[in-house]
Amino acid sequence: MKKRKISPRRAIKKRARISLPTWQSLGRRGQLMIGGLAFLFVLGLAAMFTGTQMENKNSFCASCHTEGEQTFFNQSIASAPVDLASYHELKGVSRCIDCHTGQGVVGRFFGLLAGSTDLVSFYSGHYPQPAVQEVPIPDENCLKCHSNISQTQDMTNHFHVFLPRWQAIDPNAATCAGCHNGHNTNGDTKIKYLNSTDTQAICQKCHNALGQG
Repeated sequence: MKKRKISPRRAIKKRARISLPTWQSLGRRGQLMIGGLAFLFVLGLAAMFTGTQMENKNSFCASCHTEGEQTFFNQSIASAPVDLASYHELKGVSRCIDCHTGQGVVGRFFGLLAGSTDLVSFYSGHYPQPAVQEVPIPDENCLKCHSNISQTQDMTNHFHVFLPRWQAIDPNAATCAGCHNGHNTNGDTKIKYLNSTDTQAICQKCHNALGQG
């Protein structure tokens, strides 16, 4: 009897179908390993989702970050703005996480990662107290909303226009938050909560660095 000829492609598919392991063929150890990985994956998703929900609540942030941040939280819910952060509250920027996360997908990812790890630390009771905010807000976080700040090139905005030049030559140059401190209450509401004495000192540092006297 003449044997039926099988094409190479069909033979590969047939071998591939035959070589696929079944759940039973994995054995007890393999099943436990895959089940454990699946459990960790689901647990990670649950932690990230819950962390996202919790990090959107300023009260959750203030529950750990009590050194200063509890005061900032109370200022944010005051009847009238007392600092730049509480002024942002009126403009719809009402969550700590809005300013304390980076730009784009990457920034949001690290925000989610921090939120999920903070959640685990919080519910396990192993979070530091007080949890001091150690990382200053970088310019990128401000530029998420204020990306057009350097487009107006006139004397009323020259400090923003020349700031990149200062930062390029001086590692200790000012940042957005250096002048626009979100939580200082000694600022002047007429100049967007800037403290003129502190700001003038920073302006002089820039002029000295750029050789403008």
